[in-house]
Amino acid sequence: MSIGRTAGEPVDDDVRAALAGGDRDRATEIALRAYGAELIAWLCAIFPGESDAHDAFSTLSEELWRSLTRYDGRCSVRTWCYMLARQAAGRVRAAPDRKREELVSSVPSIAHAVTHVWNTTRVQAQREQDVYAKIRGELDEDDQALLVLRVDRDLSWRDIAMVMLGDAAGEDELTRKAAALRKQFERIKDQLRELAAVHLRES
Repeated sequence: MSIGRTAGEPVDDDVRAALAGGDRDRATEIALRAYGAELIAWLCAIFPGESDAHDAFSTLSEELWRSLTRYDGRCSVRTWCYMLARQAAGRVRAAPDRKREELVSSVPSIAHAVTHVWNTTRVQAQREQDVYAKIRGELDEDDQALLVLRVDRDLSWRDIAMVMLGDAAGEDELTRKAAALRKQFERIKDQLRELAAVHLRES
């Protein structure tokens, strides 16, 4: 089964079938390989350090294996995983200096799946970051400035318009400039997607 199955695929059916057959290990592996990449991305986004995200993912995976004995299908497997991820993140925050636990040591296949999903996801993420850093450098100066102000600094469109025009600009001028910047931003995103597709094919 490939890593990163989309949410629309019948992961729930696969997990239920494995559980019905008494194979909790297989059910856990299916869920991890289906949703591991997006769960890792979410954990990396909420933790400043990657080691904490790794600890949380390991904790989540162990709790997933344990909890499937009580999974009753009232929510999707994806939702169940996110619930466990949030709880795991809380546990890591509550004990940042705790000794890292051995992950489901009695179930080598799950530990292997966790390591494989983590390593594959982080390698792919780094590759994509390198590509986007490269293609951002290929944009012209104004487009790069707009990306930084909107994406990295999260300024409002009005504030970006004022940065571009100066504080002497009137409200009508700022409104028009903000609307133009939105369109420019959409064009940049399309350009980034096209460049990313080319660079990812070449890398």
